[in-house]
Parts: sequence; C-alpha cells; structure tokens
Amino acid sequence: MRIAGKLIGAIVGLILFHNPFGLLIGAMIGHFYDVAITQLRPPSMGSGFIEPLFAFAGALSKSDGRVSEGEIAAAESLMARLRLDGTRRRIAIERFNAGKQQDFEAQLAISDLKRWCGGRRDLAFLVLDLLLDLVYAEGTLAEAKLVLLRKLCWALGVSDHELAALSAMKGYAAQGGPRGGWAHPPQPGPMRVDPYTVLGIERSAGEREIKRAYRKLMSQHHPDKLGDVPDELKRRAEDRAREINAAYERVKSERGFK
Repeated sequence: MRIAGKLIGAIVGLILFHNPFGLLIGAMIGHFYDVAITQLRPPSMGSGFIEPLFAFAGALSKSDGRVSEGEIAAAESLMARLRLDGTRRRIAIERFNAGKQQDFEAQLAISDLKRWCGGRRDLAFLVLDLLLDLVYAEGTLAEAKLVLLRKLCWALGVSDHELAALSAMKGYAAQGGPRGGWAHPPQPGPMRVDPYTVLGIERSAGEREIKRAYRKLMSQHHPDKLGDVPDELKRRAEDRAREINAAYERVKSERGFK
C-alpha cells in the first residue's frame, strides 16, 4: 500500500493551515493521490507476478490428485502466451513444480496474486482468464479445483456469477449455474454462449439492471487499462470486450430496447 502521498499531503496541510484540520485535509488529498497512482500503474510482469501465478497453477493442477499431460500442456501454453524468456521460463517451471508439492501453501500464492492485482478488478479478471484454460485442461472441472479456484476469486473480489460469466466468454458452459460448477469444454459455433450468462444476470433482469451490468463489465474488462502487458493479453481483453458487446446487443434485440 502506498503511503507517500498521505505523508506528504499531511505535512503540506499542516504547514499551510497550522492546525490538525489542515493535516487531515492534506492526508485525504494525499490518499486520493496514492489511490490514483496505484490504479494507473502499468502492471509488472516480473517475478512478483510470474512466481505466484505458476505456483498457484501447480497447486491447482495437483488439487484433484495428479497432474495430467493436458495440464502440463496448458501450463506450457501459458508460458508461451506470456512470452517468457529463458530465465523467467525457468522460474515459472520451478514455481509450477513447487506448487505441485503436497506441503505447498496455496494461500501464499493467492496472497501474492492479490497483492499484484492491487485491488484492480481488470487485473483480477486477467489472472483468472490466464488460469481458466488450465482449469479446464481435462474437460470437466473437478470439485477440488473449484474449491481452490473459489478461494482465489474470493481474495480477488470476484463472485461466482462473475467467474461463470468469464468462463462463458471463453466458451466454457455452465452446468447448473455457479453453485453447480462449470463442467463443459468450449462448444463450437458463434452462438455457443448464453448472453445473459456473459453479462452475469438472470433472464428475468429488467432493462435498468441489464444496462448497469453491461456498463460495469465494460469498465472491468477495458483493454486500455492493462498497461504494459504482452500483446496476447491485450488481445484477449479486446476479445472479452467484443463478447460483452455482442451479448449486450443480443439481449437488447431480444428485449426490444435501445
């Protein structure tokens, strides 16, 4: 957590107003500055991100008892998507193997990923987007994986409905809703996803709720907020934005509102 702005603001406020009220006002202004700097910072894709991401990926793969060839292939694909150089690739493999160990504390990786996201929901969705192909590497989602995945979602402030929506955008169909888990691999065809699931709303939702859900999702998945990340991740964010728009247009057409 940044505190430099708060400290400087408090000192300046005290100097200008010569009373505790000035100190408080200065600290508040400094707080807003700290928040703005945190929200605007380009996320680093260094070891502070790579290490916990692949450690959690290893723990996730091992959670259902064994690490399959499909999960290893998904981890390799993730390294390729992130365009890791030789050194970072070696670190990623080491952390993936560490995460597979019986005594590995997955909560440590979760805490590090939460710290990296810094409260930014766009980064939280990026982390989950990267992990979902590994989650579904074996087709169905095992209960043990779902339990661990939900712990990460809880730490990042992502709800079951939002996870279901993100899964739907990637083509993983829900079975029985968020409480029932996500069980099907991507289905072919442009109409494979339910637009209401993508928007994270029920079919009974009113026009105002639909529009509010759409605006919220677009603010969370806007690619311009990601900063200096690999092109592949920006393309994925752009794809999500297009999928949200397409779902919204389908719902509007179905409901007949503008």
